[in-house]
Amino acid sequence: RKTIQLFETTRVRHGVMMVGPAGGGKSSIIKCLKETLQERHGIHYKDARFNPKAIRAQEMYGETDPLSGEWTTGVFAAMWAKYNNSNNSYNTWIIADGPVDAIWIEDLNTVLDDNRILTLANGDRIPMTDNVKMMFEVETLVNASPAIVSRAGIIYDTDLDLDWAPVTEACVRKRPDPKRQGILLDLITKWIGVCKPTETGECFGFLSRNCTEVMKEGSFTPLFDGLTEGTDAAAVGGGGRDSGGYLKVDLEQIRFLCVV
Repeated sequence: RKTIQLFETTRVRHGVMMVGPAGGGKSSIIKCLKETLQERHGIHYKDARFNPKAIRAQEMYGETDPLSGEWTTGVFAAMWAKYNNSNNSYNTWIIADGPVDAIWIEDLNTVLDDNRILTLANGDRIPMTDNVKMMFEVETLVNASPAIVSRAGIIYDTDLDLDWAPVTEACVRKRPDPKRQGILLDLITKWIGVCKPTETGECFGFLSRNCTEVMKEGSFTPLFDGLTEGTDAAAVGGGGRDSGGYLKVDLEQIRFLCVV
């Protein structure tokens, strides 16, 4: 749903803001849409990312040396001049991945409005071409002015829209051994349950009704990884016992140990 919203917003806006907490899937939504458009249209899509809070505003746009009077082009200004070229055979999404504040984003007023021009302190005016979109990945817009918010398309992505099943499956799929991936997915279905729109699974349902959460963040995943992955965990299902189902037994026993 959010991918479709992003696609529809990019059709009518050249500036888009993805707003939501970390882990909500903002980057994955952009990546999914980029790969889909690339396959559908046969045109290569690039994303150029930068963190606006990792540099000063002067380093972002450019500044004049007070001693020599020489102009030094900023990081964002250089990216803007490079990708805003109608002769490029690819489309580019310039993504500002960092907090929004008035120190740097107010200078993008002329970029996000109908002028679509980046105006620098040295008088340079660099227009935006049709093969470029300006995107922002932010957690909150509390420091953004109404002028900026009204100029961009806003898509709010909350971590509540994504249940635990896709996150868990993605974590399992990253494991190097395909045999263990299937075993872990079976164990998750057996002991945690199946995530449905109306219920989160037997395990989480029981915990929410009968238990009180004491620690918000546990150490189950790092402990399980330490006991089952790497050279130190070679004895798990080892000794040629995989064919006899001992690997599944070992992983299930280690899982209970980590939970306790």
